[in-house]
Amino acid sequence: MLESIRKHTKWVMGLLFLLIIPSFILVGIDRNYFGGGSPVVARVDGKDITQADWDNAHRMESDRIRAQSPDIDAKLLDSPQARYATLERLVRDSVLQAAAQKMHLLTSDARLARELQSIPQIAALKRPDGTLDTEAYRALAGAQGLTPEGLEARIRHDISVSQVMGSVMASAFAGPTESKQALDAIFQRREIQVARFNASDFASRVQVSDADLQAYYQAHPAKFQQPEQASVEYVVLDLDAVKAGISVSEDDLRTYYKENLSRLAGNEERRASHILISAAKDAPAAEREKAKARAEELLAELRKAPGRFAELAKKDSQDPGSAAAGGDLGFFARGAMVKPFEDTVFAMKKGDISDVVETDFGYHIIMLTDIKTPRQPTFEELRPSLEAELKQQQAQRKFAEVAETFANAVYEQADSLQPVAEKLKLKIHTATGVTRTPAAGAQGPLANPRFLEALFQPDSLQNKRNTEAVEIGSSMLAAGRVTAYQPALTVPLDQAREKVRALFVADKSAELARKEGEARLEAWKADPAAASGLSGAVTVSRDQLQNQPRAVVDGALHAPVDKLPSWVGVDLSGQGYAVVKVNRVVAREAVDEATARMERQQYLQAWGMAEMQAYYELLKQRFKVEIKVPRPAAQDGA
Repeated sequence: MLESIRKHTKWVMGLLFLLIIPSFILVGIDRNYFGGGSPVVARVDGKDITQADWDNAHRMESDRIRAQSPDIDAKLLDSPQARYATLERLVRDSVLQAAAQKMHLLTSDARLARELQSIPQIAALKRPDGTLDTEAYRALAGAQGLTPEGLEARIRHDISVSQVMGSVMASAFAGPTESKQALDAIFQRREIQVARFNASDFASRVQVSDADLQAYYQAHPAKFQQPEQASVEYVVLDLDAVKAGISVSEDDLRTYYKENLSRLAGNEERRASHILISAAKDAPAAEREKAKARAEELLAELRKAPGRFAELAKKDSQDPGSAAAGGDLGFFARGAMVKPFEDTVFAMKKGDISDVVETDFGYHIIMLTDIKTPRQPTFEELRPSLEAELKQQQAQRKFAEVAETFANAVYEQADSLQPVAEKLKLKIHTATGVTRTPAAGAQGPLANPRFLEALFQPDSLQNKRNTEAVEIGSSMLAAGRVTAYQPALTVPLDQAREKVRALFVADKSAELARKEGEARLEAWKADPAAASGLSGAVTVSRDQLQNQPRAVVDGALHAPVDKLPSWVGVDLSGQGYAVVKVNRVVAREAVDEATARMERQQYLQAWGMAEMQAYYELLKQRFKVEIKVPRPAAQDGA
């Protein structure tokens, strides 16, 4: 058979071609054939945002936050809420980009140039002659992982997108009268008395029968659903795990110490004095030439009598901050002064007097008066930090290699995590009650939607095979396997009886409390003098609840006050019912003009933000935004 196939290879290939191509035409080519199988998590204007897009964006956002705040708890960045916030930003960026394209909001070269010049880090790269230091500019862009062209394209894009919302914010308007009316309503206070009808006080009145429990159980099946859940085990590969397998030799440590001693010791500082002849960078050329000539005259005097530097600085320097001290600027390190001044100072020897140095402030004559070299710490003093730093660097370089080993091991020996754990010295973690969505307070892999999705794949559930290596964070991979699985089910009444009874009693108690409160409300409206059980009068407002439930305060502030006293009933949901008596409206205390002006500005900003949000919601409808991932529940205390 095989010999026949080899003899007729061309015929076989032709037959396969005829069979396969029509199947693609009829069924369609699945994106997974080409490695594009990342699930779609959102869609904007017909364009997909995939799980891979989301993961990359969150990784970049996490790296940016870590760079700005190195001490931040990594768990905060990996929470479901933080990841969902990244997805929302990704969707928002896509919406604004689509809007900018549809509105033809382009950024001209002149506008881009102005924007670049307004960025301090770029403005500092200008040479004295006004040209840009292109190498430094390229290094600045490279530090952000971009080429200069890429940086400019990103800024051009940001400008275009900002115009979408900028025009809405700029058009927001609120006059003094409407601002005052709104602020007075927001800060209004009302004197109230409250009668509470707590559900717990009515629990003893509830009669419970087996028929009641049966009926309640059948009427509320969703309350007794137990979601599918799994018992799992998993391993995590991160930089700490890689570091644990790295040992650093004494020779490597001493070499690293010698190579980095200057950095580890700290920055050299220099003390200088200067004489400044001021000339603004945008001053007429003749004025700058005159200032330069005066500086040259002073320099000539100093060449003849260097000891007169302090005397001439007090007399002729136009720097008010240092002239009285003989031009002394104290000690400073690199980065503290403008570049031409700094370059000159750090190229001088102690006691030297410079030539005339031009900066944007004018013309300087500089004398280097002292050099402070930091104490060089010994090898033994730095040994612990050197070892940690060197291990960290080696772990970062080695992570890709170990990650490949990890991914191969969990795939090739897919029926157990023990081999990869033993090979890479990883701990096997276990967890029970794991569901498809992250539980409140979940951490690490169990808070990662991609990892949970991999665990609940059919192959993992049915065959108890390892998941693939899933990237759950920057330099962090996880793999897991399901050890036991329980499908979703409705808990039988016999097992749920206590819960059914508690919920039934709670519902009926709240219902009795509400009926009692509503009856008292109607009676007291008809005969206010008959009201009893009211609390003492308290004055409440939106920012001063006076230990009252928010629902009570909101009900009191929404009650009509055309006729006082006013009565209102407030359903406290499962907690019971409240009857609120509004005695009077308490005028807001007058505020000074500065406070009033600040409040009006805050109100205008809030109004502008509300208009921007409304406009954004309109754009979401226009561009048919779909977010296919459910919003995670808020964390406790959030």
